[in-house]
Amino acid sequence: MTIRTTLLALALTGLMPVSAFAADAKLAAAVAAPSRAHENVVRDGARHPAASLEFWGLKPGQTVIEVAPGGGYWSEILVPYAKSTGGHYIAATGKAGQKLPDKFTDKAVYGDVAYTVFSNGSGPLALASSADLVLTARNIHDWLWTPGMAEKSMRDFYAVLKPGGILAVEDHRADPRPQNGDARDGYVATANIVAMAQKAGFKLEAKSEINANPKDTKDHPFGVWTLPPSRQSAPNGQPANPAFDHSKYDAIGESDRMTLRFRKPA
Repeated sequence: MTIRTTLLALALTGLMPVSAFAADAKLAAAVAAPSRAHENVVRDGARHPAASLEFWGLKPGQTVIEVAPGGGYWSEILVPYAKSTGGHYIAATGKAGQKLPDKFTDKAVYGDVAYTVFSNGSGPLALASSADLVLTARNIHDWLWTPGMAEKSMRDFYAVLKPGGILAVEDHRADPRPQNGDARDGYVATANIVAMAQKAGFKLEAKSEINANPKDTKDHPFGVWTLPPSRQSAPNGQPANPAFDHSKYDAIGESDRMTLRFRKPA
């Protein structure tokens, strides 16, 4: 247990003033919020949200852009945290008009959620040098399938971040084996992501093993989607196979993932 974790535990149990550790107490409260979906809370054991966000450098009052938030796993934490700390949350969805699930319209819980668009043909995410942190979780492997899109993402992220701003990356890790082509199995080589980010101007500041899973053999019949939570049992476009034995893959759990922190030079 780190000193920070110990202090947070004391703050949450009332043994020291919460004001002495307000930022982390609010993050802990957001992670523990009853508004989070049960299926997302179940995934916390594999995704380590508090530790990951702390590693990435989330702070009170920041402007955070989450790219491709999907069903809202990270949004359920980041949006209330922004509300409680005076920050701003922006969801970068794949097309205009696409939004988070309806529950995020409850302003009493979530406050104001802003939207922008990120796609292969989108313009700037927001005003240049306006964001403190950009988060992309388990997305880059998808963008590799469209030539130039992953490289565009890095340029867009660099442009929208303030000098000194952070790019937070999580993705399925191919290492130590080589990446298979354009990562159609979902597993990306860490070196490829680092190279793209550095080409855009970012500096790799730190790597973490928070989301590592040494049980992941990375040789599954339907790629990373064979594993939980997707649990795919048939080729894409075909109906699920009720006879498929999930036990081996459920025992592995969620994928082995890289967790990277890049910084835009100040």
